[in-house]
Amino acid sequence: MLITEISPTGGSLASELLALQRAAYAVEAELIQDDRIPPLHESLEELVAAPLRWLAAMDDGRLAGALAWEEDSDEVDIDRLVVHPSAHRRGIGRALVKELVSRAGGRRVVVSTGRDNAPARTLYERLGFTLTGETEVIPGLWITSYALTA
Repeated sequence: MLITEISPTGGSLASELLALQRAAYAVEAELIQDDRIPPLHESLEELVAAPLRWLAAMDDGRLAGALAWEEDSDEVDIDRLVVHPSAHRRGIGRALVKELVSRAGGRRVVVSTGRDNAPARTLYERLGFTLTGETEVIPGLWITSYALTA
């Protein structure tokens, strides 16, 4: 597996990333019993326009997972972590998060996930993230927030 920074500015990479994102968030929607996850319904144009930086996990030349983030001088905010359903439980999500943490340079790393997304919560907790709270972002849709301070 190769982890590399990518820039989905359009074309086939952006389309492949959008398909990966939809497949991954469809799994989360099933886990949390709610399909109102914004990236699940994002268009190609919205994905390309989002002010995010991206890491990709390439496996045999194919996009197996991706992580997007925003950052400032104090904090790195994981905006989304997506792994293709056929690649679950192979350490791809873990590798992407660890790579981003290594790039954070000691800054605080934060992330949110669906409150009922047990696999994601377990991943972040095993990587040392600390629970910082739960928020009902829209009626009936809860997220759990975590932080990792170096």
